[in-house]
This record gives sequence, C-alpha cells and structure tokens, in this order.
Amino acid sequence: MNFEYETERLILRLPSTDILRELLDFQIRNRDLFEKYEAARPDNFYTLHYQQSVLKCELKLALKQQTVRFYVFSKEEPKRIAGTVCLHNIMPVPYSCAEVGYKFDAACHHRGYATEALAEALVIGFKDLQLHRIYARVMPENTPSIHLLERLGFRLEGLEQQCLLIQGKWTDHLRYSRIRPTL
Repeated sequence: MNFEYETERLILRLPSTDILRELLDFQIRNRDLFEKYEAARPDNFYTLHYQQSVLKCELKLALKQQTVRFYVFSKEEPKRIAGTVCLHNIMPVPYSCAEVGYKFDAACHHRGYATEALAEALVIGFKDLQLHRIYARVMPENTPSIHLLERLGFRLEGLEQQCLLIQGKWTDHLRYSRIRPTL
C-alpha cells in the first residue's frame, strides 16, 4: 500500500500532521453537514489538539492496515481537503472484508469527486489490501450516497435496524456491499 495515490483529478493521501490546520478547517466548515450523519462528538473535537491526536492515531492504524483513511485533495487545490475516504474495520482472512466510509466538503458536491475517490479506494481495497468484500452503511434518507454506491456497483443487502447511534438516536441504515471482481 502506498502513502499517496493519484486519479485523473484527485490526490489521496494517508494522514500526516502537516495537514492539521486544514483538517480542522475542513471539519469546522462542514460541521452542520457531517454531524447529521455521524456519532456525537466530544466537546474538544473542534480543536487543533484533538485533530492532531486523530491524525496520529489514523496513521498508526493505517500502518497496521486496520483502518486506512485517505484525505482527498483536488489537483486544482492541492492544499485544501476536498474530502476523506476510509476503509475501516478491516478484517483479515477468513473474512477478508472492510467497511468503507466517505465524506466530502459541501463545496465539492456534484463534481464527481466522491465517485472518483471511492472508485480508487475500491481498487486499493481489492488490489493492495487483497480484500474480498467491501461494504457500506447509509441512512435511508441519504439518497445521494445511495446513488453513489449503486453507481459503483454496490448491491443492497438489506436494512440494519437501529445499528448506529447518531447524535443520541439509534438509526436504521441500509447495508450495501461489493465483492472483489474476478480477474
């Protein structure tokens, strides 16, 4: 696995503390968007100290290939985080699977960045990490995310009732998966 990957328009990088201030800015400017889909955050989440801890932890997990989060930058704005894509809960054989998650800056929506970054994450997962199966959870009302997954060949497996605690409420999620293509 590499520390950096490139697609036609994007750069995907593993975490490093040189993006600390940009990460905090990314989180703050998208707070309202992200919080409606994520677990409640600690009081100090929107601080440099907390984000630095996150970056250090994410790098350690990536090196162990337990969780691999890539920070996504457009080649047009290589200093500004456009989003993240993450393979987490990576389980080795006999499961050989991981869950994928992603989030993109509101200013980057409808540019195809999520499609391009997630497609590259699938290649990394299936080729570099040798995963057999990659799955995703999505809230039923999040139709843009559902369309993204379907566009990339994920298939609906079913509904997981009250599977995630989001902002203090147990929420249902649709579960999608994709199996490694045969070579």
